[in-house]
Amino acid sequence: MTVRSDKELIPQEFIENKIYLIRGEKVMLDRDLAELYGVSVKRLKEQVKRNLARFPADFMIKLNFKEFSNLRSQIATSSWGGQRYLPYAFSENGVAMLSSVLNSERAILVNIQIMRTFTRIRKLLASHKEILRRLDQLETGQTRQSEQIVQIFQVIKNILDLPITLKRKNKKIGFIPPAKG
Repeated sequence: MTVRSDKELIPQEFIENKIYLIRGEKVMLDRDLAELYGVSVKRLKEQVKRNLARFPADFMIKLNFKEFSNLRSQIATSSWGGQRYLPYAFSENGVAMLSSVLNSERAILVNIQIMRTFTRIRKLLASHKEILRRLDQLETGQTRQSEQIVQIFQVIKNILDLPITLKRKNKKIGFIPPAKG
């Protein structure tokens, strides 16, 4: 296998846009993975079916019609043409398993990128949870400076709740002809 930088292969944002939240899990669809791996959806599904034991329920799910319809409206695909069968959705573990059944250089490199993207998303979510936890601590008064911060929050809320009393007179815009008379 030729060693090359996998960062050049596919932009990370492209991969991030292919990750959906379905049934509370971050997943990727079979057609998106097939596109990334450079194989047909038929070939990808073929390899999965030949290796079904590698894809338990927490690795791969088949979308139901309602989920597929909701997803289709989110990603604005046409109802004319396209997929005839309900797609499979692969969790992070399922995507990792796909690299073992699609054994090509491109599949391996793309898989590394996908795994890094899932890891990055997980880290971002964890940092957001930490920020929310700290804000919650500040609001509930579990820190030393909490009284001052609570007062600051209260002042900000009071300012936002003030009615706007200054009203501008509506000035007419444009040419105003002189009064006749």
